[in-house]
Amino acid sequence: MQRRRGITAKVWKTVRRIDNRGNEVVVADADGPHEVRCALIPQRSARAEIPGQQQINITRMIVPADLEGVTLWSRVEVLGSVWDIVTPPAYHHGDRKTRHWSIDIRERPS
Repeated sequence: MQRRRGITAKVWKTVRRIDNRGNEVVVADADGPHEVRCALIPQRSARAEIPGQQQINITRMIVPADLEGVTLWSRVEVLGSVWDIVTPPAYHHGDRKTRHWSIDIRERPS
């Protein structure tokens, strides 16, 4: 229920490309983001107390099970900022209503 009422996020899936040296690399797909509804659960955060440190926000994003092609090199835009994926997506199998992917994301410093 919460994923359906959740907020909208843009997810850039990953693709394999050949760089200018002929190497196969994994990059975020430049064709455009895919919009999904997600639920966000705060995991941990650390405030920047001393100049030169940065604030760290890590949040768990729960998305529907039909989202595929998301890896550590994907990007997420949610809550008005860009986030990196910090753990491989974990698939949670259940019945049709409860199966989902959970992805830990970290906010990029602004």
